[in-house]
Order: sequence, then C-alpha cells, then structure tokens
Amino acid sequence: MSAQYDQIPYRKCGNSGLYLPAMSLGLWHNFGGQQTPEKVDVMLIKAFEMGITHFDLANNYGPPPGSAEEQFGRALKTVFQGKRDELIISSKAGYGMWAGPYGDGGSRKYLISSCDQSLKRMGLEYVDIFYHHRPDYDTPLEESMRALEQIIRSGKALYAGISNYPADRAKEAIQMLKSWGVPIIIHQPMYSMFAREPEKEGVFDVLLEEGIGSIPFSPLAQGLLTNKYLHGIPENSRIADPDGFLQKDALNEATLQKIKDLNAIAESRGQSLAQLALVWVLRHPAVTTALIGISSIKQLEDNLAALDNLELTADEQNQIEQILS
Repeated sequence: MSAQYDQIPYRKCGNSGLYLPAMSLGLWHNFGGQQTPEKVDVMLIKAFEMGITHFDLANNYGPPPGSAEEQFGRALKTVFQGKRDELIISSKAGYGMWAGPYGDGGSRKYLISSCDQSLKRMGLEYVDIFYHHRPDYDTPLEESMRALEQIIRSGKALYAGISNYPADRAKEAIQMLKSWGVPIIIHQPMYSMFAREPEKEGVFDVLLEEGIGSIPFSPLAQGLLTNKYLHGIPENSRIADPDGFLQKDALNEATLQKIKDLNAIAESRGQSLAQLALVWVLRHPAVTTALIGISSIKQLEDNLAALDNLELTADEQNQIEQILS
C-alpha cells in the first residue's frame, strides 16, 4: 500500500464496508470556473497525496453552477488519470440548477436528470455516492427515494446519501431505502460548535441507531471558527462580502468572545482554533469524516494537522461546553 494512506486515519462509514478519510475535501466554493485549472490541480493532487481520497461535489457547485464538476472531470483525465479506483467521488441534487419547474427539488424527473448531467460533466460512468441535497416537502418522500433507488440500480451510483434532512425525515428515508435493499450509508448535515442541531435535535441519534455514517459540512462555521476574525473583519473574508452566505450580524460581541475563549483553549493544546474546531466535530461517535473547504495548500495542511491530536480531555470538553452554552 502507498505511504500516502498512512498519513491520515480512515473511518468506517456507519455499518457499511466503505472507509472514508477522517477529512474529506469539498469543492463547493473554490474549485469552479472562476478558479484557474492550474490552482485546482495543485490543490486536488496535494490533498490526494496527503491521504484525502474523498472528493465531495454537487450539481450546482461553482461558481458558476456545474463548473466544479467540469473542473473535476478535467482533473480526472489529467492529474488523476488512472486513479479512479482510489477515489470516492460524490455528487448531489436538490437545490436550483436550471430554469423551469424541473430543475429544483426532489422529483424523480429532476434527480435522475441531474445525476445524468453530473456524470456527463465529470466524464464518469458512476459516482460513488449520490445524495438528495435537501428535503423537498412538495414532493412525496417515496418519489425522491425511488429516484435514488433507480440511480443505484442503474449503476450510476454505488451508494445513496441524504443531506440537510431533519431527524424524522432522515429516519423515514433511511428505513424506506433499507426496506428496498438500497445501500444508503451517509448523511451530510451542517454541524459545528456554532451549529449543533444534529446532536440537539436527534439527527445523530437516528444515524447511530440506523448504522449510517455522517459527513458534517461547514465544521468551521464558514470561517468563524478560525483566527481570521480575532482582530476584526479582513477585507477579503466571506463576511466582508455583502452578497455572501456569511453576514456581518453573525459576528456579534457574544460570538466574538466565544471565538476568543475557544482560541485560548486551542492555544493551550498547541493547535489553531480551526484545528480545535475540527477535532471537536470529529469527536462525535456519529461523525465519520469532516468536510473541509480550502483555498490554498497552507489551509489544507493546517486543517490536516488537526489529526495529529484528536483527543480532547474531559476538562477541555467541559470548558468548551461552558463557552458554548
């Protein structure tokens, strides 16, 4: 086995036979058409060399939508040529992708069409995991899950996943697919120190009960759980972008104080705040792998360095709880 696989722990995804790296790379924001192919290739190959085998995409990742899959498809023919069987590639559909009534939601029409489009953009015969990206309450759950079943049975994906599903909807979807013999193995929720709904509202309880893995996204709360905002708002940060997902009201005085207090714990451990935040997410028994986003090799290396010390003492966990409460 290549030495690259000794650099990172791999965790079993629920009760399945699939192992995922403790950190996976998401291609949501920095791998689209606005990024140069050269920089995309450098980041992808460095991640792979450091042991990351799982690359997470969706139909609408970019910007513009679809371009992240196009970039990744190009990389599969160049820097990843001959490496397909060493990679776990996932994609999703659920949010708006094209105009008209069939380019959004959870209908059979949309999910199967979108999967076909994603495969074409990446030049693949199949993805390893295909997710319904969000629950669609305007579509019967059985219709959405039957679409995932068809995608699996047609060989377009090896495993099914769901994302952003609350506990009750997740349980129903998982049990439905299991009853049909469809291999659903993973849920992708938002989870971080500042977004604890999966553990507070029962999602993780459902996953542990059903033997399903999870891959939390935004484990750094879109950058809040880093040292970026300790001394103000940098001009090039997400929060400085008025059209971005992270708005200035997310960084109030109370939140800033929590960031500073958490950073003090991180420093006492010899880690950055981002590394502590990743360790904290990975501590949960329902979590298989943390989904990271990067814009540079340094960011990648800093995130992966969190894996050098994954143990949180009881005292550290109590301190963190006091800060977050």
